[in-house]
Amino acid sequence: MQIALFQPDIPQNTGTILRLCACLGIAAHIIEPAGFPVSDRHFRRAGMDYLDQVSILRHDSWTKFEEWRTAQGYRLLLFTTKAATDYRDFHYQRSDILLFGRESAGVTDAVVEAADARLVIPIAEGLRSLNVAMSAAMAAGEALRQLRNPPV
Repeated sequence: MQIALFQPDIPQNTGTILRLCACLGIAAHIIEPAGFPVSDRHFRRAGMDYLDQVSILRHDSWTKFEEWRTAQGYRLLLFTTKAATDYRDFHYQRSDILLFGRESAGVTDAVVEAADARLVIPIAEGLRSLNVAMSAAMAAGEALRQLRNPPV
């Protein structure tokens, strides 16, 4: 399992997600352009010294990422507030990439179309969304729980 961030624009969130990936042994992908340089002090502070412990693959564009993913045969799972499938009801596979959109704008229609599944983390009525780092942690936790104890 891997986590991909589509054009992230908040360095603290990206650093936190990369720290999560390091701690859980999950590879991370950053799909450019990002809204900040990787030298950003907020990014480094959120990632702390864990950034040296995570496998990060940077992709110059959505097209390059999609070419890479297709060649590898990985399934793409998009986490979005506009989905109908509850992330807890989905059956994860080890070859999945959990994709999270840009904090300020989500993902493009091309990304939505390319996703093999669109999943939602249900939240209280009337609220917009969870923080992307929290969403990544919840999604990774559920996927890892299932992969540890696959359904019978």
